[in-house]
Amino acid sequence: MAASVLYAVMQLANGDLDPSDTAGLVGLPVGVAALVVSVVGLPQLPRGDLAQQARGWASTLAEQVKEDGQRQWRQLIGDDTMRINLTFTLCPETGRAAAAPADAGRLVEGTPAFPDAASYFRRTCPRRLVVVGAPGAGKTVLSLELMLALIEGREEGDPVPVRLSLAEWDTTVPLTEWLARHLVLVYDWPPKWADELIRQRRVLPVLDGLDEMDPTTPDGTPSADAPRAQAALDVLNAYQNGRAAAPVILTCRTRHYETLRSRTRLLDAARIDIDRLTPATAHTYLLQRTPDPTRWQPVLDALDGDPTGTLATTLSTPWRLSLAATVYAQHGDPSDLLRDATPADLDERMLARFIPAVTALHARPRRPYAPGDVHRWLARLATYLDTASPAPGTPAGEGTGPRTDLVLHQLWPLAGPRRVRAADAVLTTLVVLLPLPLAWASPSPLVTAGIIAWPVVVACPAAARASVNPPARVHWRRLRTKAGCRDLAVGLGCGVTSSALFGLASGALFGLASEVRYGLVFVLVFGLGYGLAYGFTSAIKREPSTSARPRDVIRSDLFRGLATGLVSGALIALAAGLAFGAVLGLTSAAGIGAGLGLMFGLIYGTSSGRRYLVFVLCSRGKLPWRPGVFLDWACTAGLLRLAGAAYQFRHRELQQWLARHPGPPPV
Repeated sequence: MAASVLYAVMQLANGDLDPSDTAGLVGLPVGVAALVVSVVGLPQLPRGDLAQQARGWASTLAEQVKEDGQRQWRQLIGDDTMRINLTFTLCPETGRAAAAPADAGRLVEGTPAFPDAASYFRRTCPRRLVVVGAPGAGKTVLSLELMLALIEGREEGDPVPVRLSLAEWDTTVPLTEWLARHLVLVYDWPPKWADELIRQRRVLPVLDGLDEMDPTTPDGTPSADAPRAQAALDVLNAYQNGRAAAPVILTCRTRHYETLRSRTRLLDAARIDIDRLTPATAHTYLLQRTPDPTRWQPVLDALDGDPTGTLATTLSTPWRLSLAATVYAQHGDPSDLLRDATPADLDERMLARFIPAVTALHARPRRPYAPGDVHRWLARLATYLDTASPAPGTPAGEGTGPRTDLVLHQLWPLAGPRRVRAADAVLTTLVVLLPLPLAWASPSPLVTAGIIAWPVVVACPAAARASVNPPARVHWRRLRTKAGCRDLAVGLGCGVTSSALFGLASGALFGLASEVRYGLVFVLVFGLGYGLAYGFTSAIKREPSTSARPRDVIRSDLFRGLATGLVSGALIALAAGLAFGAVLGLTSAAGIGAGLGLMFGLIYGTSSGRRYLVFVLCSRGKLPWRPGVFLDWACTAGLLRLAGAAYQFRHRELQQWLARHPGPPPV
């Protein structure tokens, strides 16, 4: 393909050809492109083979989810290396309910009469489970533990549990489409593979936060009119696997589910309620967490002596129990916990000390973050989630309710949507125009300058768009595989063919100022460059293997754009040099190749990475200089957690508290 294009370029540039010969040479690359596409096109697999492949894909997805889930679990528990063995009780349901194996169970270390969570779910028929509990009761921890246990004991035909945040689902988008999009965006799956996994019910949806889909009333109580949650339950009730209800795991706060239940509930499901921690469990946990039990003795005595008091009531959830242990791990007097008369006052005391305590426990060796700065940065992010509308260009189905996910390439509206888009357009234009000085060293400066500068017409509007494509990961070795070569060839053929009309029009205009043969050469040069950019970016897209941190995905997307620009620019310069070398010179060819290569690399190679860099430049003073590094540190410290390709606050109450306190309160 490339050889046919270069041969046509040389013949058009150096030979005096008849019109018929010219037409034949111009049609040669297009004909080769059609031949390549027809030979290396994707084969249509029989259904039986496709089902066998889907089983292998599910195993790959299980490894990705396991790695991602283990990382989320470590971040969710913070400094806790101990597991609180939560217990749960079956809530009786009237009408259509699943057959549950027992009336109660525990998180791990189950027995036949008191099964662990994974055994409980496997023995539920149909496998549909609703997990409810009080705020901070451990619903997310239980769902993560359940996911990991199901993957560790997974058999070949079992679906792979995948956790999704219900707050990000627009219920007007079909559930299957939303699940497939999640696999594409978070785990980098090809869309066709993701669709097939969902169609064959190889994915078990673990849907977290039904209570987060709709706003609450001003006093914080759930509203009976919750349209998005009601619509979600209706969709889940219609979610089938053949003639049976499809497996699903759903989490919700108890009060919210009871309110929703007055209108509808998840049918054919077993509902379990996470029990509150007993004072004895809290006593044991605090005693094992501290190296100096004498510091905690007044607290331990209060738990034993007043099992229904404010302290015991507040520390009856895993979130608040671990919060108290972290806040007074090294500094402060734990007996301060006995001074508050209400649980609300005690919560305020612990949350006010949480960020300073975590910052001291996880201080960076170089340039440690100041507690006040950490508080202000996180408060800005929390306020942005609570008050901002969905990011411009966010695909339909995401970010339509109360927001919980911090996605790096969607954070740019935080620095001002118009400001970032304008800066992106200006900076991209300046970068694309960098090769312009080379035009003045050519024999025809004005003509060469016009050729180098025209990509700005494409680059500036594209950089100013509100929509940003999701980042793509890179797998360089894929270029040596059959699939990578096939994608490169198909992309090259499609690029040359699709750019023919635009190239012919531009070439005709250029030909009016010079000779027709140069206009035709321009067609081939533009088609070759566009095809190489399109094909190369397709060929180096990474196949799903392991999940990656959000910052690594952005970095990979930037490298992808750089590689696209370099490769496309070099080959365009070669083609232009062969075509115009005798007339315009090598300097002109280098400038043309650099200008087009920069345009392809910045616009088609890295959309999200480019926008993220512009956001970093525009957010000075609002966030740290390297937001991705800070967010990773916050995950390590236990302030945030990773949820696929997004960051989330460790607990929803922490996010809400920070939104109410933009500045650090006195401790």
